[in-house]
Amino acid sequence: QAQVSESGGGLVQAGGSLRLSCTASGLTFNQYTMAWFRQGPGKEQEFVASHVHKDGSTYYADSVKGRFTISRDIAKNTVYLQMNNLKLEDTAVYYCDAISDYDTCWGQGTQVTVSS
Repeated sequence: QAQVSESGGGLVQAGGSLRLSCTASGLTFNQYTMAWFRQGPGKEQEFVASHVHKDGSTYYADSVKGRFTISRDIAKNTVYLQMNNLKLEDTAVYYCDAISDYDTCWGQGTQVTVSS
């Protein structure tokens, strides 16, 4: 059964950094686009970043461009989200999503809290 599992969230001060990890199992990792979404308190879920499996293209929400970097380690079936210069508004539950032409698989999420 396909699964993705996030880790690496936590409490960090504004301006600090965190690296989130999302490890996939039960699926052919290099056939899935991997994406990060987040949902802040009282907000709707929003797209953060994605890494396209077909050509390695990456995409970012305007709000995180220049601060966040998505990368993929095929050998470890893992995608990372390096988050630098974190801001209060980055506080959210971050979700990993594995997307293929046929299905999608969501993780349970990991909490990121940015304090002042």
